[in-house]
Amino acid sequence: MRRIGILLLVFCTCFVLSASAQAPKIITFDVPGAGTGAYQGTCGYAIVQGQWAMGWYIDANTVYHGFVRAPDGTITTFDAPDAGSTGAYQGTWPYAMNAAQAIAGEYTDNNNTNHGFKRTPDGTFIEFDVPGAGPGFYQGTFPGNINPKGEIAGSVIDANTVWHGFLRSPDGETITIFDAEGAGTGVNQGTAVTSVDGLTPDGTIVGASVGNYGVYHGILRAPDGTITRFNVSGAGVTAGQGTEPNGINPTNTIAGTYIDKKDVAHGFLRAADGTIKTFNVPNAGTAAGQGTFSQNINANGEIAGYYVDANNVAHGYARTADGTITTFDAPGAGTGAGQGTWPVSNNAAGAMVGFYADANNVYHGFLLTPQK
Repeated sequence: MRRIGILLLVFCTCFVLSASAQAPKIITFDVPGAGTGAYQGTCGYAIVQGQWAMGWYIDANTVYHGFVRAPDGTITTFDAPDAGSTGAYQGTWPYAMNAAQAIAGEYTDNNNTNHGFKRTPDGTFIEFDVPGAGPGFYQGTFPGNINPKGEIAGSVIDANTVWHGFLRSPDGETITIFDAEGAGTGVNQGTAVTSVDGLTPDGTIVGASVGNYGVYHGILRAPDGTITRFNVSGAGVTAGQGTEPNGINPTNTIAGTYIDKKDVAHGFLRAADGTIKTFNVPNAGTAAGQGTFSQNINANGEIAGYYVDANNVAHGYARTADGTITTFDAPGAGTGAGQGTWPVSNNAAGAMVGFYADANNVYHGFLLTPQK
């Protein structure tokens, strides 16, 4: 459910600040072994308390590998034992980490089929497949979240390339598969779970269903299995448009993006009572593929995201619970179309992790720490 250019297909610093705020500190980093060609490099993806961060790096052969970055900057790299290494876009894709540094993600094998994994804090891997996972290209198991209890939520793609949601118990003994009412049954339709923070500590899940016409609808699955579908007023109703939740916090507040009938993106915030507020970042573009994209929401109701301007350049933003928006660019971010800064997630302290594309379309990780 995250629109981050090339990553979804497989897949001068400027600040706009309130008068009382100080410029945030941005640290950029590259994982040893990351490629230096176009669409290779380092991509930060998740951050938890204590500024532990993780993500993946893409090597010179366009193979993916996981990494964890400790608060002192030490980087540990890892690969799932059965991850492929012979073809482009194979390898290890970590998507989420809990406070204990347990990680959930997926790996693509040498046959280009996807499988789930859990990496424990000591580095031990547990690989698994959800029942019904397809064996073909871009089919299989796609874990996207892990909560403090060790539950894992994600999506599974069957042999017909239809999406379904799943929830795996901490011990792996129980895997529950679910589908939202109205979810489509065609190729690339069905029920998908948001990654990074689509699963709360109590087991509430957020995601989207894609109907038979390719329209996205938000879904909220309660711990008892009840699924509520919702749409943002103004969301488009043709293929690729609609409502796409991208995160939920422990108070069941949801942040996401909706795509209107002109294919322009806008941010939204859905409260636990179902009330929805929409917003746009100043200077966001108003043409197809441009606009405001919400990526994550922390326990304080702060949103991390990016906007695409009229020149198709991406810029980061932070939105506080009261609606104040701060925009920023990572040092070294490119200024050409398809380049820029993409925050992916934020923690309860307001720190963010993400990546940027430089003028040569090489990816680099960044960590932002707010100065208060």
